[in-house]
Amino acid sequence: MRLVGINIPDNKKIKVSLAYVYGIGQTTAEAILRSTGINAEKLAKDLNPAEVAKLQSEIDKNYRVEGILRQTIKQNIERLKDIKSYRGMRHIRRLPVRGQRTKTNSRTVRGNVRKTAGSGRRKVELK
Repeated sequence: MRLVGINIPDNKKIKVSLAYVYGIGQTTAEAILRSTGINAEKLAKDLNPAEVAKLQSEIDKNYRVEGILRQTIKQNIERLKDIKSYRGMRHIRRLPVRGQRTKTNSRTVRGNVRKTAGSGRRKVELK
């Protein structure tokens, strides 16, 4: 089944399948299903076209998902960089933005770059 330009899995419950869309988590999926009146325990393949249309219109009307959401987040980060805020500078320097320590454990943002050298001594090749 295709929803908001994403193929969602057919053999899972609709509340789980909706979470495959970027910007919709479990809580939001349950809220969408409550507002449309669709049973959350139904499998995605068992939805009829009217229910799919209801879901599509609800998501389009009230939620930012996929490309629009990614674009909005990117614009927000660019704005922080342009005004040279603290968070923007952290983004520019590719360092953790949300207060994490950097002496250790910042490999996720910085990548697995090991800047420290070994003992400084070259290994002797075996003859």
